[in-house]
Amino acid sequence: MRRRHQSPFLLIPAAGLLLTGCTVGGTDGGHRAADEARAAPATAPAVPDDHGHLSTFALDVDTASWDFARRTLAEGRLPDPSTVRPEEFVNSFRQDYDRPGGDGFTVTVDGARTDDADWSLVRVGLATRAADREGDRPPAALTFVIDVSGSMAGPGRLDLARHSLGVMTDRLRDDDSVAIVTFSDEAETVLPMTRLGEGRDEVHAAIEDLEPADSTDLGAGVEAGYETAVEGLREGAVNRVVLVSDALANDGDTDADTILERVAHERREHGVTLFGVGVGGDYGDALMERLADRGDGHTAYVSSEAEAREVFSERLPRHLGLTARDAKAQVAFDPGTVEEYRLVGYENRRVADDGFRDDRVDGGETGPGHTVTALYAVRTAPGAEGHLATATVRWLDPDTRAPHEASGEMSAGALDGSVWTADRGLRTAATAAYFADALRTGAQDPSLPGAPGLGDLAERAGDLAARAEDEDVRELAEAIEAAARLVRPDQARPEPA
Repeated sequence: MRRRHQSPFLLIPAAGLLLTGCTVGGTDGGHRAADEARAAPATAPAVPDDHGHLSTFALDVDTASWDFARRTLAEGRLPDPSTVRPEEFVNSFRQDYDRPGGDGFTVTVDGARTDDADWSLVRVGLATRAADREGDRPPAALTFVIDVSGSMAGPGRLDLARHSLGVMTDRLRDDDSVAIVTFSDEAETVLPMTRLGEGRDEVHAAIEDLEPADSTDLGAGVEAGYETAVEGLREGAVNRVVLVSDALANDGDTDADTILERVAHERREHGVTLFGVGVGGDYGDALMERLADRGDGHTAYVSSEAEAREVFSERLPRHLGLTARDAKAQVAFDPGTVEEYRLVGYENRRVADDGFRDDRVDGGETGPGHTVTALYAVRTAPGAEGHLATATVRWLDPDTRAPHEASGEMSAGALDGSVWTADRGLRTAATAAYFADALRTGAQDPSLPGAPGLGDLAERAGDLAARAEDEDVRELAEAIEAAARLVRPDQARPEPA
């Protein structure tokens, strides 16, 4: 059964600074309210507060920025600085935090000194319970919304989407369900929600029939996807829309907030979350990231069949469940020991400090097996001793919406070593953050304290990869080496692609 949808649906790119600084007694924070409580547009400026020792942000498990940058560098080009989100670089690498036994989080706070006097990097690590084993997770009801516009005709786009969806269809269980919606200049439901136990061949046939068409009305596709997801809603299952697109919208409505306002009821009332998968060398990064943030979901980017297998056959099935809704973190720095701090990245996820315990204010959604890392550059007072910071995470139970909190803290005395001799996780996070800093601000004009040059950073990353025998860190070292070759020594700022 095929059903066509038409929608009367301007791409507004998002950009921000790598670091937002705060001296104790100043301001730090940005408002992100839930749809029903929103009094100002999502692009409203940061909301001043009287608690300058606080930093508050919504959790984010996106990795698309790192994946896209790696692909761009492999093609011999530097990524556009506006597509570099440091938190997504940092969160792309494994961290060995302790994990809770049930839903919720553990909180780890540690840090080490940089090569810049009085400045340290403080790591706030949050971890959910271990990823579900295949038989333990709830069944899934997934609505794939596939971009079949003309821009998807090139290599590594629709062909990769077909391959990816075919792999995932084989990977899913018999009690899982799949629906397929396509969009170009209009949207069409090509397969209603179908249980795989009886319809796996039908799903494969629908995937193989996907062919590129005309212009891109992404708004119509998202709206039709949510309608189809609600029609096939399954109680007790994970109900999710999976959007696969290059996000190069050129028809209808292309503003993320407006698109998602059209499906606000489905998102709020039925808890349907959005997982965005970006493809293509020309990729609408800003639009896809905004859709995922506002759609209670997250993003990934794939450029090869190996990456597609990892995302669709491993990462997505493992993380299908929800362990927390509207999760936010707040870090309280002690004014007696901290003179200045800067959160690395998370510009699009800042929350006003007084919104931390306001459960109408939107946070981030997390599932089993997730970790979230936030790095702060912190300047301590000379001879600082005693309490340094307390980090608290607040979230809502995914079923009952009851609020919960967990906290961790550290003392100034724990900052007793260099980031370059710290444990593998902190060294990896620091390397990823310094690399993102160089790509965002220019290799000759870093904004993170203690930043090494790209050549030195590549050597440190290579040494770390060899010691850890970590393939992901090896890829990080190779990307840094590629960037170093592209940046001339006399160039103050990298030239974007």
